[in-house]
Amino acid sequence: MTTDSGLAHNAPDVEADIAQSSLYNDDLAPVSPSKRKWGMLSFAALWISMSACIPTYMLASGLIDPKIGMNWSQAIGTIFLANVIVLIPMILNAHAGTRYGIPFPVYCRASFGTVGANVPAILRALVACGWFGIQTWIGGDAIYKILSVFIPSLAGGNLLPVLDISAAQLLCFLFFWGINMFVIYRGIDTIRFLLNIKAPLLIVLGLSLLYWAWSKAGGFGPILSQPSAFDAGQPKAGQFWVYFFPSLTGMVGFWATLSLNIPDFSRYAKTQRDQIVGQALGLPLTMALYAFIGVAVTSATSIIYGETIWNPVDVLTRFKNPVVLVVAMISLCIATLATNIAANVVSPANDFAHLAPRKISFRMGGYLTGVIGVLMMPWKLLANPKSYIFDWLGGYSALLGPIAGILIADYFVIRRRKLNLSALYDPNGEYRYSGGISMLAIVALLLGALPSLPGFLVHVKQLDVNQVSPALVSLFDYSWFIGFGLAFVVYLAGRKLFLPAKNSH
Repeated sequence: MTTDSGLAHNAPDVEADIAQSSLYNDDLAPVSPSKRKWGMLSFAALWISMSACIPTYMLASGLIDPKIGMNWSQAIGTIFLANVIVLIPMILNAHAGTRYGIPFPVYCRASFGTVGANVPAILRALVACGWFGIQTWIGGDAIYKILSVFIPSLAGGNLLPVLDISAAQLLCFLFFWGINMFVIYRGIDTIRFLLNIKAPLLIVLGLSLLYWAWSKAGGFGPILSQPSAFDAGQPKAGQFWVYFFPSLTGMVGFWATLSLNIPDFSRYAKTQRDQIVGQALGLPLTMALYAFIGVAVTSATSIIYGETIWNPVDVLTRFKNPVVLVVAMISLCIATLATNIAANVVSPANDFAHLAPRKISFRMGGYLTGVIGVLMMPWKLLANPKSYIFDWLGGYSALLGPIAGILIADYFVIRRRKLNLSALYDPNGEYRYSGGISMLAIVALLLGALPSLPGFLVHVKQLDVNQVSPALVSLFDYSWFIGFGLAFVVYLAGRKLFLPAKNSH
């Protein structure tokens, strides 16, 4: 039964049955309508808070780096378009979370099976672990670089074998990692205070950098007149589209993670309108604004210093005023910590808990996220803009696109937005499929990701480009789109042809 707001009511007997299931724990339980507190402004604030972060700044500044070569308008246009595109699956996948109060792993049970849901959940969790590591490295790197201004001897030192970073860098990284682990230990409520002050802090810092860039570079004229490398007479003349599509795929990939696990947040929405309008207001515009700050400041560095500096922490270390440096370090650390917990712990903690609901708690899932994030050596993912945008963001887009296609095909086309809530928590119910796994969903996922695999292997230098057809390599540039479309079609066709009608109610 649903209300006019589109929320499903949980009958008391259903809640009692669910609570006895081996697929249940308090963190995975459906949120009842009476406990939904998030309005439109809550969702807008969530996206403003999560979008105003250093990786957003680095996205845009990475696009105008000479290795890619866009001008400011091309970079901002690419980012804005990508976020309008990713907003569509974001809102669609959020619907089930709002209607039924269920988190992402439980939502996956309808299409992948009660056991098979672990596949998309763990794939999503591993990507979150990578992002957790990246954000933790950024926070630790800010501490290291700003401390190095006060203690110049820290800037030296030999690189540690295998890790390729210095002992001082490692210690600052682990220190910031420890702060993240402490917040997880205290519980997710601890982050509310940080989220409330985080967005204003980073926006003020960003606008301050923008003012500095404007004043030092002689206004926005010189900054925004930096030519595109694709203009006539420039090094990459006529090659814009060659770089645009893989860049667009990478930008879509930036929030393709949250477009899957958005039910983890939308389950707290008061109405569908709140999550739809709130997300539409909060995501694309904030991304474009903060990306513009990144573009303008990075362009200014090429005028002021004669070199392009795409990392805002490196820009800040050029300042010598100790007050500015300390305030900047504290602001960056608080902002990065808040984004990290909200964007990169909530989902994987639920995903890991889904592996063994009765044994793994949200807190334990958070600890697993932290450990895996360290082992992934995130500093290597940020080695240069090209590897960050094309290899990392583009690489996992090939996996997340097919998952989005399957979820949306199943929920909106096959089931027409109707789920059996008790069966989602029943290991022997209608979502059991064969041994708890929907082989159709697994096949659709693999077929959706397969076309992008050769191109990915070429990009990460595990396959010689001369051994693969150029047309096959180019498919990687469209990995999210190809994966989404192919998995969507394969899943729909399979459901219509092979699965009984009773599983499509």
